Amino acid sequence: MSMNPVLVLLQVQVPGVVEHRVTNMFEPLASPAAAEKNIALLVLAITAAIFVVVGGLIAYTIWRFRRRPGDDERQEPAQVYGSNQIEVAWTVIPILIVFVLIGVSARVIASVSNASPPKSMLQLRIVGHQWWWQVEYPQFGIVTANEIHVPVTGERNVATYIRLESMDVAHSFWVPQLAGKTDLIPNRVNYTWIDPHEPGVYVGNCAEYCGTQHARMLLRVVAQSRDDFGRWAAAQQQPVFENAQVAQGKAVFESLACVNCHVVKGTPAQGKFGPDLTHLMSRQTLAAGVPTNTPDHLREWVDDPQKIKPGVLMPSLKLTNPELDQVVSYLESLN
Repeated sequence: MSMNPVLVLLQVQVPGVVEHRVTNMFEPLASPAAAEKNIALLVLAITAAIFVVVGGLIAYTIWRFRRRPGDDERQEPAQVYGSNQIEVAWTVIPILIVFVLIGVSARVIASVSNASPPKSMLQLRIVGHQWWWQVEYPQFGIVTANEIHVPVTGERNVATYIRLESMDVAHSFWVPQLAGKTDLIPNRVNYTWIDPHEPGVYVGNCAEYCGTQHARMLLRVVAQSRDDFGRWAAAQQQPVFENAQVAQGKAVFESLACVNCHVVKGTPAQGKFGPDLTHLMSRQTLAAGVPTNTPDHLREWVDDPQKIKPGVLMPSLKLTNPELDQVVSYLESLN
């Protein structure tokens, strides 16, 4: 059976694409992240200066007024009270620093939030669940999970605008090299945008504690050239390929409770609670980035999700080995 190549941990098998495994906010590769890096450096510079000044004064005081041989331990050192100049200085200076930081932060937040969308704009809707990401492309009729494909900025000034919602509890969308944290709040819609400057796979995660598996609620942004993104979108729009070799596995899958939670377009599986599985094997990972998407990991995941991700809402159906083999074979055909 032929299937799409999948990601191995340290190498992404996508032509011309590099995985940015260490997500470093000080190496921004998108406009929002670059703006946030600049303000972060300003804050670090100011606080470092405060640390040096305060630490230096403390060190000087310790050295200058240390006990010397011959000092009378019963005599209290000279005390100084009521210096108006010092009182004004350590009141006014911190206030000015606070106002500078507030003003700069507000300016950056406003510039990122109020940026005018370019003419060439990709729209996404991302919904946070415990503990995975639902990703929708309204312009293309595509629904996927945990993996976001977007075009790089390039000469056409392409940007991706994202509508953020939550299905259950508070989550937070964060891809450090592309944009800052934006919360997903139940019954509220927030927005963010990204414009990756370089092709690659950018690893992000939920940045708001959302339950037991919060730390394993990962996501990947796959930035591609416009042509590569177009080919990916076209492939995702294709219906499921009917493979006679896995017909028995398909029948077993459709007889299980899986169809109540998952969607496989063109089949009776039309659930709304779990990830869309129509093109499952085109994704690089399973279970929101926990294991790589390989047949062995897929089998282990279907057999006992709690073993890989304790607390996850997907139950174990206690399939027999023949049933498990048939279901996994069918899922492997969903390219």
